[in-house]
Amino acid sequence: MSVVVVAPGQGSQTPGFLEPWLAEPRFAEHLGALAEAAGLDLVAHGTVSDADTIRDTAVAQPLIVAASLLAFSALAGHRDRLAGVAGHSVGEFAAAAAAGILTESDALALVRERGSAMAQAAALEATGMSAVIGGEEGELLAKLDDLGLSPANYNGGGQLVVAGDLGALAQLADNPPAGARVIPLQVAGAFHTRYMQPAVDRLRAAAASVAVADPATTIWTNSDGSAVSSGAAFVDLLVGQVANPVRWDLCMAAFEKAGVTGLIELAPAGALVGLAKRGLKGLPTVAVKTPDDIPAAIALIEQS
Repeated sequence: MSVVVVAPGQGSQTPGFLEPWLAEPRFAEHLGALAEAAGLDLVAHGTVSDADTIRDTAVAQPLIVAASLLAFSALAGHRDRLAGVAGHSVGEFAAAAAAGILTESDALALVRERGSAMAQAAALEATGMSAVIGGEEGELLAKLDDLGLSPANYNGGGQLVVAGDLGALAQLADNPPAGARVIPLQVAGAFHTRYMQPAVDRLRAAAASVAVADPATTIWTNSDGSAVSSGAAFVDLLVGQVANPVRWDLCMAAFEKAGVTGLIELAPAGALVGLAKRGLKGLPTVAVKTPDDIPAAIALIEQS
């Protein structure tokens, strides 16, 4: 077997989800260091902050990446046995740290800048995102063109997240393609589209100040699902990805082509395991939601 470790993106967080992690001193100490790097009280946001607070893009992104890094720290000793790592959207920063491209501190500092920049860009126009489940992709893309909307996340398994003007998203929901369901998402703006270009410029300036190393393990990019061997190239893709579609469908296709036979999703886990169950049917998976899930993740790796 060969196992890939994946890190989730925005929307995977829920109120209080870090409480089980903070019950263990090693994770509590680790989160304190990550919070310092991010310049946010991640302990409070992971335990007592309400849903609206942790939905804020500037809070959600560092919180999610920090949670993934906590979970990966329990698996890091097995990194040499992994097929590789990947992240979905902001999860790519956790993947970059797991692969050794960025230090954890630099990853959190950049994510803090990314979240703040994206929140500011989202405030410029009334935009949003919706998940479209089912239907024929060609028909959907044609309808998006007609409405001035953009594909944002190609998630595979029959799910495409679209983004743009709120009025146009409402029109899509009122008249979806045949066989499709449109589900509005609770996000602040049209991420991974042209509306985020101001955030790209700001993140690029911040990324220029951090040290970058080549990956110590295989890492796949959301840009096109390819494996990237240059750390500098991966960071450049991280920056541009803010205003370009996430191709998680191509990442899953790359896992399959690479012969991956198991998938572990880091905290706050669930979404990517769900996509794998639809897009990589029959693949063994482990969702690391709490420290209680770590033994199952290690067992999956040790079978490789």
